[in-house]
Amino acid sequence: MVRVSIVCGAVLGGVAVAAGAFGAHGLKAFLEAAGQTVNWETAFRYCLVHAVAIVTTGVVAALPQAAGCRPTLAAAVCCFVLGTLVFSGCLAALAVSGVRILGAVVPVGGVLLIAGWVLLAVAGLRLRDG
Repeated sequence: MVRVSIVCGAVLGGVAVAAGAFGAHGLKAFLEAAGQTVNWETAFRYCLVHAVAIVTTGVVAALPQAAGCRPTLAAAVCCFVLGTLVFSGCLAALAVSGVRILGAVVPVGGVLLIAGWVLLAVAGLRLRDG
């Protein structure tokens, strides 16, 4: 789980930085003309934040104190990864395509992200001290 979390988080982090730069430079005029700059920026801000959360959750899972809550941490990582792909992916696709139905899918990703944070909190409560 640790290796997968670090790899997934690192890949999503790299994608977020690259997509953010591409949006700010290569797609700037297109996004502004379409009124989609905010959607693009939101998509990759959330992607970057959750990339860090995925890596951090994986590192926490490696701690000896986390032995009893590793399944909960793994579930949090799954929610973070899937939620990021759905939320950021659909929001970015909406920004470049204008297909409005994608906006209806974005909240599904948001719910998965919230579930990931709840699971992380539950795991935190179950961590052993010391």
